[in-house]
Amino acid sequence: MQLRCDPASAAILQKHGLPYVAATEADYKAEFLDYIMAVRVVDSLETAIATINRDSSGHSESIVSTDPEAARRFQAGCDSSAVFWNASTRFNDGFEFGLGAEIGISTDRLHARGPMGLRELCSYKWLVTGTGQIRG
Repeated sequence: MQLRCDPASAAILQKHGLPYVAATEADYKAEFLDYIMAVRVVDSLETAIATINRDSSGHSESIVSTDPEAARRFQAGCDSSAVFWNASTRFNDGFEFGLGAEIGISTDRLHARGPMGLRELCSYKWLVTGTGQIRG
């Protein structure tokens, strides 16, 4: 596990003799696909939410908290396809959400968002037969 830290989080790790690497701004927008985490200390929940919304991929976020009000604000404020409270982001999975086998993941805000099963990848075609009806 590698922690890429801002100065505030690096100071905490240094006090305990724990290893870290200095983070770059690019680290906070990266999806590492490895055991790497970019760590930044912020001064408030609102700043955390704003930072996540600016830097995140929009896939999944999580808060670890015993404060239900803070957790609800975090979940409502983060613009991601799934926002967890005291749970692993690894649950952001089509099978876990009851969608069947996961076929894809989308962070777009149109059509399907988050994990997608077969139903989310399908489009509809409406066939309407009338006898001259109009809409008034």
